[in-house]
Amino acid sequence: MEYKIDSTDELPKVACAILDALGQRSIVIFRGEMGAGKTTLIRAICDELGVADTVTSPTFAIVNEYHDRDSNSVYHFDFYRINRIEEAFDFGYEEYFFSGELCLVEWPEKVESLIPDEVMTVWIEVPEEDRRVIRFD
Repeated sequence: MEYKIDSTDELPKVACAILDALGQRSIVIFRGEMGAGKTTLIRAICDELGVADTVTSPTFAIVNEYHDRDSNSVYHFDFYRINRIEEAFDFGYEEYFFSGELCLVEWPEKVESLIPDEVMTVWIEVPEEDRRVIRFD
């Protein structure tokens, strides 16, 4: 799927499409340059799930836990500040990734070898300042 958007007002339809295409997968990895809108898209996905918490990038905490309208956990990761893969082991990434709960992962490049095979990948490209192209598999 591919969406070309010119406004954040269009993100709810993209978020719904991502959730609809997720199937049995529970991990979504987001790829895009700094400032592409990964956290903003994750916020839209959480809104669609009925998350009442404030969704912010867990840059320093590495992971934030939210709860959807059905009280299911939603884990939001930001691996940008990971310097060594051992740091992911230190906070117990396996407990999250293999929990079956939804995991939304920013900067998966930092922990590439730990990402399971069955994930959805979302690519966010910035062809122009106010335009985004969002693709997912």
